[in-house]
Amino acid sequence: MVASVLALVHEQANGAYNATKAFVLSLTRNMQRELAGHNVRVQALLPGLTRTEIFQRTGRSVDDLPAEMVMEVDDLVAAALRGLDDGEAITIPSVEDMGLWHSFEQARGAILPFISLNKPASRYR
Repeated sequence: MVASVLALVHEQANGAYNATKAFVLSLTRNMQRELAGHNVRVQALLPGLTRTEIFQRTGRSVDDLPAEMVMEVDDLVAAALRGLDDGEAITIPSVEDMGLWHSFEQARGAILPFISLNKPASRYR
């Protein structure tokens, strides 16, 4: 499923767009969990800026963006397919060190035991 790196960045770009991409990422992660053991692979693709017609629809030119931030579609598709072949659940084509993603997920997971308890945190007492 195609999400976006903006699923991870709520403070930049358009809030509604980011929220829809966060939904796609969440849905994909849940599908991965629910389909585990059923011989089905579900991949979340989180591209950054990509040279597509979306910019024309918004009235902006992709050429106004820094060239080092815009990936070509063919490169994006090749990376997505390679990630799928390699069994990646999450593919972020421009991130060289996927250990960064794993650290992000580990930090997110660390808060889970504390998000619903019967008493407020001591700082609120």
